[in-house]
Amino acid sequence: MLEFPETSQSLIARIKDLADEAAWTEFLGIYRPVVYRMARRRGMQDADAQDVTQRVFIAISQAINDWEPRQDRPPFRAWLVTITRNAVTKALTRKKPDFGTGSSSVMELLNGEPAEEPETTGEFLLEGRREALRWASDQVRPEFSEATWRLFWETTIEGHPVAEVAAATGRSAGAIYMARFRVSQRLKEKVLEVSKLWDI
Repeated sequence: MLEFPETSQSLIARIKDLADEAAWTEFLGIYRPVVYRMARRRGMQDADAQDVTQRVFIAISQAINDWEPRQDRPPFRAWLVTITRNAVTKALTRKKPDFGTGSSSVMELLNGEPAEEPETTGEFLLEGRREALRWASDQVRPEFSEATWRLFWETTIEGHPVAEVAAATGRSAGAIYMARFRVSQRLKEKVLEVSKLWDI
């Protein structure tokens, strides 16, 4: 099983080597879905969102050698957010060749509406945390039996009452609480490995 990374700085150091396929696989596994979902939320079609996502990671690969963690610089996540925001904005504001026209009164009405500026940093953080949880779940699930995982999933993720799951599975409430605790603790450990990357 691939471990995400020993330290957050080690992953950044590893992706500076463009030939390090394992590092890039780990990095893209966490951040690619985040960038893609942000582009889709801005109204982009799948193909356009895929294109923007690819452009973001090409830009990162070209600029990563210049990024260093320092006190006087923003954290890595802010750098990633800026690249993503710029790529999405550029894609959305490009004039399409089949740009429609309307009467001047319609255009005046549309231009009079204030443009909404979404909170991309907060959105990026939320999506990043969701993706970190998805990633961590995929990583730790093989460490548990199917029964243990199901007890955790049904009570913690799906929100079924412990008593209901206990009756349905023939397990004691104590066994269910123990399963929940073990899986939750392991997920927290795995998510922390990824979360270290946000603050450097």
